[in-house]
Amino acid sequence: MSFFTDRPRIVFLLATLAVSAPATLYAQQETAPAQQQTTGADLNVSMRASPPQRVPETRGPEIKGIISARSGDRMQVTSVDGIKTIIAINDATRITASKGFFGLDHSKLSTSSLLNGLPVSVKTLQSGDALMATQITFRNNDFKTANMIRSGTAQGFDEQTAATEALRGRMGDIDQYNIKATTNVNFDTGKAVLSEQAKADLCAAATAAEATKNALILVVGYTDSTGSDDLNQRLSENRASHVVNYLQQACHWKPYRMLTPTGMAKADPVASNDSVDGKAQNRRVAVNILVSKGLDGL
Repeated sequence: MSFFTDRPRIVFLLATLAVSAPATLYAQQETAPAQQQTTGADLNVSMRASPPQRVPETRGPEIKGIISARSGDRMQVTSVDGIKTIIAINDATRITASKGFFGLDHSKLSTSSLLNGLPVSVKTLQSGDALMATQITFRNNDFKTANMIRSGTAQGFDEQTAATEALRGRMGDIDQYNIKATTNVNFDTGKAVLSEQAKADLCAAATAAEATKNALILVVGYTDSTGSDDLNQRLSENRASHVVNYLQQACHWKPYRMLTPTGMAKADPVASNDSVDGKAQNRRVAVNILVSKGLDGL
């Protein structure tokens, strides 16, 4: 009884659904393109706003060989099979020497100890094609040998070519530098105190070096002939040390772009020590802006 009574209602509901369904589908089809356009625009904005992906750093190879060139924050290491590898250096690079380093803390060495000709072992991180040094180690005896090569004396050069010929003689076949400029700062007798003029000249030299691609700075201290050889050696080293400190601290020259400073005492005078004026010229520190010949013009 109820079946026949409810059947018309069921038929009516089915008919209603049959009519409304196309309308609903039609409405959905009408609104779909607008939704797709909004979504596509949002994706485009999102893609444009996405930052560039950073190249991941991974553990790189350990490089062993001899430092064959230095240029700014990079060094070239040549292995025994002749392969040359360019490795970047930064402030986080740890430099250590075995068995101490002239009585200093062997774990706190500066990049100025990375001399050409020094055998090293370098742990690296790799970012794309570039290698960054995380740790550089070498033997104390190897450093002494490399330092002797770099600091060896050269004889018989005249006033105009003294710095160039001395550096070329010291480096031998390991590496050669082009000297781009030299700034001399002068001192009072027996003193290592920088004058205001000297400070200004040093920062001007650092600015010039910064504008020179791949430049390094080599600082060499000198004295006049007054006093003993031992006293003059210590004084020339002290003067060079004061200049290095000022260049790094006040002029903001990076330590890893500084070659090891040298004290040459009364050697290589630029003027005669027989006159007061000549002695004043010889009491100096020479700040040399250098570029490795292998990297000059790169």
